[in-house]
Amino acid sequence: MQKLNRRQALALMGATIAAGTLGTPAFGANKKIKIGALRFTSHAASFIAFERGYFADAGLDVEFVFFQAAQPMAVAIASGDIDYAVTAVSGGLISLAQKGAIKVIGGALSEEAGIDGQKILVSDAAFQDGIKSPKDLDGKAWAVTQAGSSFHYMGSKIAAAEGIELKFKPLQKVGAIIGALKSGQVDAWSIVPHIAKPLAGSGAVHVIGNVADYIPNYQVTTVFTSAKNASDNRDQTERFLKAFGQGVDDYAAAMIDKSGGDAGVDDMVDLIHKYVYTDRPREKAAPSIINGTMRINSNSALNLASIEDQLKWFQDSDLVDSSITIDTLVDQSYVDII
Repeated sequence: MQKLNRRQALALMGATIAAGTLGTPAFGANKKIKIGALRFTSHAASFIAFERGYFADAGLDVEFVFFQAAQPMAVAIASGDIDYAVTAVSGGLISLAQKGAIKVIGGALSEEAGIDGQKILVSDAAFQDGIKSPKDLDGKAWAVTQAGSSFHYMGSKIAAAEGIELKFKPLQKVGAIIGALKSGQVDAWSIVPHIAKPLAGSGAVHVIGNVADYIPNYQVTTVFTSAKNASDNRDQTERFLKAFGQGVDDYAAAMIDKSGGDAGVDDMVDLIHKYVYTDRPREKAAPSIINGTMRINSNSALNLASIEDQLKWFQDSDLVDSSITIDTLVDQSYVDII
């Protein structure tokens, strides 16, 4: 009979105890965590995981904290005000990673061929002046929340591809950008379809292109947490990702695969409407929620090549330090790399 050394014996004892607890989280049930989110359809997986009890099943007592831009969310993760979040890579996020405050641990929203994605918009004034395609935007004002935001990245990649120059105008919040675009104070912007399509339908703005045509397979948003959570709270973080992933799967089944038919779509719209377009009646919110359907990566798989491209752009634009490596920004140990 093979004898067990001390480490093997302890491991076996731990496994026996774990089995006896029927899957109770090691850190105890009802662990309170805060999740940062935007009131966008693209954040639906978190809302689904909460509403359908997946976070609770994982032993997580979730509270949402809502933001209006990506960079403040990154600051909140670094300060410990929130525990997990889904948002785009920004200069602020990368700089905080350099300081050892945060880590990207997975992928979320992605541009995928065959699924409607982010749109390039122009104001009605610009459209009437002859701006009919992205190549016509030379010298025009492109709205961003902040310098170093994902809107800055997208605009720059589009400009480089078309050989034009854009004037980037920071307006801090998505709501302020929408107002400025409608009134013609800025000429152009790019945004997810559930915001782009209703704006275009109103006649106040016009769609002139698709971001995916310029940045194929773009990893639009990532899942991230504090560096401390990533390194020291692995069990909690894995439980969060598992529950979040269940929300992703439900979203894809209902809104992309349509496995539940029209009834499944209606049920999902009802759920998401609790968090998105809450100021509108359900019948008016539904088309926008449906228009926002994009791919959210299954199991939070991460398109590392896209993140590397984003990091390189931030560095080439002198928005972050050139010494930052992909391992500074990303903890690759949690999810599959695609």
